[in-house]
Amino acid sequence: MRRPSKLPRDINQRAKYILDAFTGDAPTEAPLPEKNQAAVALGRLGGLKGGKARKDALTPERRKEIARDAVNARWAKRQ
Repeated sequence: MRRPSKLPRDINQRAKYILDAFTGDAPTEAPLPEKNQAAVALGRLGGLKGGKARKDALTPERRKEIARDAVNARWAKRQ
């Protein structure tokens, strides 16, 4: 059985969930809704073009600024 990403916060609900998991009475997960294949294809098409189009639109100086800001943000997390 898969463990959910978040257990219930209420202690009573959590206890019931754990008890159901041990006894095998755990509820089955709801199936995911089907995706519209046309929308998926359209989104992927735009996603494939997006990064290259942005790179072509930016000047080399602006790309360096963005990269420098990203590095500073990463290093700031460590301190």
